[in-house]
Order: sequence, then C-alpha cells, then structure tokens
Amino acid sequence: MRALQLVSDREVKITDVPAPADPGQGEVQFKTKVVALNHIDVWGWRGMAFAKRKLPMTVGAEASGEITKVGPGVTHLKVGDLVSIYGAPTCGTCRPCREGRDNHCEHPAGVHGFHLDGYGQELSNMPARNCIKAPVGVTDIGAALAPVTFGTVEHMFFDNAKLESGETVLIHAGGSGIGSAAIQLAKKIGCTVITTVGSDDKIEKCIELGADHVINYREDRFEGAVRKITKKKGVDVVFEHVGKDTWAGSMLSMRPGGRLVTCGSTSGVSADTNLMMLFQRQLRLIGSFGCRMQNITDAMEKMAKGIVHPVVDSEVEFGDIQTALERMEARKVFGKIIMRVND
Repeated sequence: MRALQLVSDREVKITDVPAPADPGQGEVQFKTKVVALNHIDVWGWRGMAFAKRKLPMTVGAEASGEITKVGPGVTHLKVGDLVSIYGAPTCGTCRPCREGRDNHCEHPAGVHGFHLDGYGQELSNMPARNCIKAPVGVTDIGAALAPVTFGTVEHMFFDNAKLESGETVLIHAGGSGIGSAAIQLAKKIGCTVITTVGSDDKIEKCIELGADHVINYREDRFEGAVRKITKKKGVDVVFEHVGKDTWAGSMLSMRPGGRLVTCGSTSGVSADTNLMMLFQRQLRLIGSFGCRMQNITDAMEKMAKGIVHPVVDSEVEFGDIQTALERMEARKVFGKIIMRVND
C-alpha cells in the first residue's frame, strides 16, 4: 500500500509499505480518509521530535478513517463507520485512562506521526477504543479535525480554563487551525473574543468566524490594544499557543485573577515570566496537552448541530505535503490544510 513517509529531515515521499494484517483482539482496521496537518507535523519535518524515532516514518497526526475490518471483541463499531482517530496509543488500563483522561496516560507510547508511524497511509490497524464514531452530519473532514484542532480547544477552554459565558478571551493566531476553532467555540457560548493575526487579509475572516476585535500584531502591540479594548481591565482568559514571542504580552493582557492556558510554543519553548506580576495579580498559568476522548465526541456533536464548522485553508495532493509544511512554517494559512488519502 502507499504511505507518505518522512525519510530524512525536511524530505517526505510516497513509499510502498506492507499492508497491515487482519485486526487483532479489540482492534479495527480503517482506510484513512483525510489527514489534517498541524504544527506538530512541521516540528517532525524539521527534525524536532525531542525523542528517539526511526526513519522512515509515516506522517500524519490527525485523521479520519472508514472502518474496513473489525477484530474479535469489538461491538461498538462496524464496517463502514466513519471514525475520528485519537492521536496517541494510550494504555487504557492506568487510572487516568480508566477515568477518561487518556492525555494523562501513565504509559504513553508517543504521538502518531511524530514519534510513531502516523495516518498518512492507505490502511491502519488501531485499538477500537481509540476510534470515536462520527455522528450523522459530520463529514470526513470534520472527523479529521476533531482530535487535535477542535479537541485541543475543547480541553483548553472547558476542562482547564473553565471558560464561561460573558467572559472576555484573547485568542492568539486566530488564523491558525486551533485559533479558528477557538474563535467559534468561545463566541458560541457568549464570550467577547479578541484575536491576533499577522496580516490584514485575515482580519475579515476572523470577524466572519465571530471575533469581536482583531489585532494585527505586526502593526500594533497586542497587549496595548487589549488594554484599550478592555478599558484597562484586561481579559479573563488568554488562549496561548505561540510561546516566547507572545508570553510577556499575554501576561500583561490579563485582568487580576485571569487565566492563561497554553498548549504550544511555536516561537520558542523558553520564556521569561514576571513572578511578581504572577503572584501580585494572582494570575493562573495552565498547561494543556492534547485532549480527552470525550472532547472529541463533544466537538463532533457540535459540528453535527451546526454550532461550529471546520475551516479549511486548502487541500493538497497525497504527495505534496512538503509544500504545505513550508506554507505552515511561514504562517501563510488560514484554518487547516488537509490531505485526502482515500476517496
């Protein structure tokens, strides 16, 4: 079968790999429908896996699939079901997994498409517990965006930051995949949404998604603009995933008692923190990684009801991922770049 593999740093190509055997106990086999690209794919492409990995490695950390075979013991899925695929092979037996907190698994094996072979191949076997059936009304694109793009935001906002209706939130990089999801999810519960973008052509698109205020951070210091918009009060929640370049400004943008929730560090993994500001203003800094499987279910239910929708920048051919990764690295996208593997 065909697989799209990273063969060396910044080099991907289509290869032939053995098709998987029949699924085993508790497993299913699926044909990959859509792979959605993320910044984690850019990191892996750059050689920034931060863990041992073996090349060549199949790319793709976020995907949807259609069940083609069902292994013994699987009763909740059947052939033909459209599923959203959880991005990491968690153990399923430790306390966090048993409690539905798979992203706190005590025995994680890594992340597919980053440390382990990903979903950019025609067929894969997967534990059935890691496949979440898409409800009626959710497309293969929507199911592909549920695990990382929408699931991450669900976990950040509602599990960690405890975002509530009527609050004001600052969302960095509103044109990114998770930024476009965050704007929708925050606005739909009645929040005032402030977001940042890097070019004027993204402003109107963010407004169409529900943003109340859009700041071009290349033209204005976003922290100053936030203070002006909020009449010097600051925001209740900062949605961070940029890292070093925005960290200090994000701290300055919060009201006393505000919460900053972060899931990424695309501009650098280390940043200075003003500790006096942290304790005097009683700010809360919250780390967030991945999502719970329930977050994926919740995201797809909202898609099915028309509450939120995937924002697609473009679709690339199966073998043309390198061009897409270069565009993502240069931050020239709005929403998600997707790659269709099987029709």
